[in-house]
Amino acid sequence: MKKTLILIAGLLLPVIGFAAGGGASFPNDDITIDWDDKASMQRGVRTYVNYCMGCHEVSYSRYNRVGADLEIDDDQLMQNLIFTTDKYGEKTKVGALMTNTMNADYAAEAFGIVPPDLSLIARSRGVDWLYNYLRGFYVDESRPYGMNNGVFEKVGMPHVLAELQGYQVPKMGTRLNSDGEKYEVIVGFDIVKPGSLSPSEYDQTIHDLVGFLDYVSEPYRQTRQNVGTGVLIFLFLFLILAYFLKKEFWKDIH
Repeated sequence: MKKTLILIAGLLLPVIGFAAGGGASFPNDDITIDWDDKASMQRGVRTYVNYCMGCHEVSYSRYNRVGADLEIDDDQLMQNLIFTTDKYGEKTKVGALMTNTMNADYAAEAFGIVPPDLSLIARSRGVDWLYNYLRGFYVDESRPYGMNNGVFEKVGMPHVLAELQGYQVPKMGTRLNSDGEKYEVIVGFDIVKPGSLSPSEYDQTIHDLVGFLDYVSEPYRQTRQNVGTGVLIFLFLFLILAYFLKKEFWKDIH
């Protein structure tokens, strides 16, 4: 039942998001995820565990499956990525699902809504949206957590990566709508308090994180593509064989 609700929420997120955060957005960059870059995804899962997992689960994934796919052995998983305990107080096993211990009632009271599971977020939102969203937080004292977002206006999520990115304020510009009327939009950001990473380093960190979220949204994708390529090659070779076999069978008739 829980996974069914997560799936439904994942399918509805784009509709809700675009309705709430409609209009021009900034930043608006495109990225490409390289599934062969395991080092990037390893850095991405590290960022996820340290900054995101306290609120957001990826409950469709298991630690050891992620480790096997991203070339992280069980010892490294236990030492560097598993920090939770089970109900008996023992450290979470490598075969466990990647869940957290946040109580749903507490989360709803603290944030106004239970933070969504991120298992399908890359499929529902898209990697470009995630990349821009996680780079689009800016200072806005009118918001409950003092932050807003250039991609998702009036966002309810605190900027948990602020210590890495720092704090930025928007630079405003004007555009014309379909009626020729001017309206203000964000055209850039100015850093007012630097974080521990430079802008380029932060962009790379977010790229790595989004790459990991893209992987967990469909871990069989690369395997499926490899199998599909093999099947197409087989069918092509079989076509050649069938063609010459047909010629051999019919040579005396023609």
